[in-house]
Amino acid sequence: MKADLILFNGKIHSFNAETPNVTAVAIKDGKFIAVGNDSDIMDFASEETKIIDLQNKRVVPGINDSHIHLIRGGLNYNLELRWDGVPSLADALRMLKEQVDRTPNPQWVRVVGGWSEFQFAERRMPTLEEINAIAPDTPVFILHLYDRAIMNRAALRAVGYNKNTPAPPGGHIERDSNGEPTGLIIATPNAMILYSTLAKGPTLSYEHQINSTRHFMKELNRFGITSVIDAGGGFQNFPDDYKVVNELNEKKQLTVRIAYNLFTQKPKHEFEDFSDWIDTVKLYQGNDMYRHNGAGEMLVFSAADFEDFLQPRPDLPENMEAELEKVVRLLVENRWPFRLHATYNESITRFLNVFEKINQDVPFNGLPWIFDHAETIDERNIERVKALGGGIAVQSRMAYQGEYFTDRYGAKAAENTPPIKKMIEMEVPVGAGSDATRVSSYNPWVSMYWMTVGKTIGGLQLYNETRLNRQTALELYTRGSAWFSQEQTKKGDIKVGMFADLVVLDRDYFTIDDEDIKKIEADLTIVDGKIVYANGDFSSFSPPHIPILPDWSPTNIYNGYPARSSFQSAIEKNAKADAKPKLTSQIHSCTGSCDVHLHNHDAARMSNVPVNNYNAFWGALGCSCFAF
Repeated sequence: MKADLILFNGKIHSFNAETPNVTAVAIKDGKFIAVGNDSDIMDFASEETKIIDLQNKRVVPGINDSHIHLIRGGLNYNLELRWDGVPSLADALRMLKEQVDRTPNPQWVRVVGGWSEFQFAERRMPTLEEINAIAPDTPVFILHLYDRAIMNRAALRAVGYNKNTPAPPGGHIERDSNGEPTGLIIATPNAMILYSTLAKGPTLSYEHQINSTRHFMKELNRFGITSVIDAGGGFQNFPDDYKVVNELNEKKQLTVRIAYNLFTQKPKHEFEDFSDWIDTVKLYQGNDMYRHNGAGEMLVFSAADFEDFLQPRPDLPENMEAELEKVVRLLVENRWPFRLHATYNESITRFLNVFEKINQDVPFNGLPWIFDHAETIDERNIERVKALGGGIAVQSRMAYQGEYFTDRYGAKAAENTPPIKKMIEMEVPVGAGSDATRVSSYNPWVSMYWMTVGKTIGGLQLYNETRLNRQTALELYTRGSAWFSQEQTKKGDIKVGMFADLVVLDRDYFTIDDEDIKKIEADLTIVDGKIVYANGDFSSFSPPHIPILPDWSPTNIYNGYPARSSFQSAIEKNAKADAKPKLTSQIHSCTGSCDVHLHNHDAARMSNVPVNNYNAFWGALGCSCFAF
């Protein structure tokens, strides 16, 4: 058998103990047919074989994000100005000003996730005054985590917010002395107000959504991502919002493998949603590039425990168990895998009570199921997850919110958020991901920096004893994540018979300094045996350029996550800034009194008393745009 592609002279990392010193691979029909040393692999060459010298670069299995929102992110990628990785607020505001000048009426300029105030050298948020000065006429919407959004006056006019506009339960519209909205909207802690406001903006045409999704996948390929599991999300409706990825798959234009979960869309009608899908969607339907993966991460709206760590932990409503049991029982009876957003141990305890009750009547019996996030899960609940055959998908959300969590709960509690080492020791399946794009960045190397170095993007040392070694972190982002789509025998390693998905790194992940992990990018990314991204020494292998549509898109100028060399002086300045305890109340505009709480706002924000007065909202309306 002769190969379609041979890669040689590389430092190839495989988790297979039988092939510890791999330098070359042979690929045919999208799979590895040989893995070994250069001389052995060259036996698979023919005149038609493409042969690439890896120049002694580090090669790792393709990165697999086990929890991301690629489908929704792709539909909007070309609309969004990304502040991911921008080291100073001055740079961020300059980028904003440039994009405001480029954006035509009636489009908005949107900064939607992937950043934290603590990444900036100035270590603060932009002010309303700064945003209004930059953009007096163009609507600007800036989303910060699940916490708040800043809107300029033009955006307030565009969405029609005035003194008579009510805020939904769990949301707050800041107002001036005349009762007019200032432009600051806050999740307290319900994120509905943030995402329902964002949804009022213009969308891209279908043609431009196709283009946008292709560019988002190329951006993921740039960091070596070859597979993802899409966790659904608010304002991601099935099947309408899946038409773009369906078409790209049919045209063989996907450059990332996508397994997608179905996220309930009708509050109080979740059982009907899943009943309909079980009847119309065949489990795992699709192919190796695009396939169904089960239910979640939203199963019932009453079970959503949002993690705005600037706000007290929410108590879930009393009717949650009954609603969750009805849906999960349906899924288990029909052998549909499922996943569930679960931040807090208190919520996880209640969820497991439901699962164990169902298991007595309808045994899980090997059915794959997942908890997502699990920042504060305890050892007892990890044992319960294992006993029921579940897995835990962890994400780098603490890299962006660690300062807030530490302020509220203390450094000792933050040391185990989430307790990944304990999960691994207890032999629970663990997969790594980002939860991008509306909170964390999609950059997997920032996530691996967080897991191995133990720091937030603002430099706060969260973890010491609980840090992972580099091999373990990489394994969670490759072989570990494959379990979560039940493809662990197909991908996640560089091994004969597995999918030929790999990435050639621009620097050696295993030997570089800790701080350089965040700077890693791909020089060459291969999916299904095909080159989908090439840069640097391998630029000659790059696929044809795809024009960016529309031409005023921020992607045309800033290309998503910025090249770090563009901001080197600001990076050095930011690295010297200290992450001081209790800093959030100094930086975040949450001090003093307010017209909603009628008490000291910062004292209320820092309270550990669970939020429990939103049950009427959750029980009656739900939150179809909750920010997962």
